[in-house]
Amino acid sequence: MDTLYAVFIDPFMQMGSAPDLLVQTLWEGLVAGVLYALIALGFVLIFKASGVFNFAQGIMVVFAALTLVGLYEKGVPAWIAVFLTLGVMFLLAVTIERVVLRPLVNQPDIILFMATFGITYFLIGFGESLFGGNPKQMIAGELGLPRGAVEMKMLGGFVSFQKIDIAAAIIASAMIAGLAVFFQYTRIGRALRAVADSHKAALSVGISLNQIWVIVWFAAGIVALVTGIMWGARSDVSFALEIVALKALPVLILGGFTSVPGAIVGGLLIGVGEKLGEFYWGPLIGGGIESWLAYFIALAFLLFRPQGLFGDKIIERI
Repeated sequence: MDTLYAVFIDPFMQMGSAPDLLVQTLWEGLVAGVLYALIALGFVLIFKASGVFNFAQGIMVVFAALTLVGLYEKGVPAWIAVFLTLGVMFLLAVTIERVVLRPLVNQPDIILFMATFGITYFLIGFGESLFGGNPKQMIAGELGLPRGAVEMKMLGGFVSFQKIDIAAAIIASAMIAGLAVFFQYTRIGRALRAVADSHKAALSVGISLNQIWVIVWFAAGIVALVTGIMWGARSDVSFALEIVALKALPVLILGGFTSVPGAIVGGLLIGVGEKLGEFYWGPLIGGGIESWLAYFIALAFLLFRPQGLFGDKIIERI
């Protein structure tokens, strides 16, 4: 009985007795969730256009961030390095479409999925040969990202908000909203939805699959760059960021692989859930909850709602 009380009742008592710590934990979870949603958005864009889960999105985050830092270390001014990195991501999108995707049109989805594994390990080796394997410092200050913290008296205590977290939440939220509007209301967005519904129907009305694929891979590259800057500014730029990017998988399972709103909601649920679990339940069951809770939640969704909260339910008639 004491164990059940400690696990199920005591954490909620702590939340009520120290509301300022609860707000601090919720804020940190919110920031992490927005960044998870941003990563997941890159997966959603490519999945909607090609029906393929892009395993390489994680390494694209690392490669974009390393390219930015590498150009700056070569003497290129920070903002010029940003635009040059965008050019590199565009060239990467064109190369992937020409070399990988175009020859594999009409192949089974598993073939394209395995091709993204090849892209992943190519970018790992290519990135290590260009930039080395040591962690690098993100040029946050040179890009105008703020440092320090803001403390606010709240609910009987003080809540600390890191300025870089505030900037990350605002920038990521604005980018998610901008991409959602772009793909919902523009001609390219309508073409993307047509391609997602049916490749053959899209081709029949003159929509170029090749152009759409370049656009969505470049959009995923932009997302990867912004994600790399934000995560790199909070820690360092290294190949370990790829593991962080894979947290998008549980986010996608929760929200649905084809839903932009699902990516947002799933990211927030995972981010907040991780922080609450680690802070309130971690001491009771040994800690480390933050590293596995997202995958446990994803497993539960796979068992009871495999299409996610906002995903399309697929019904096959035999």
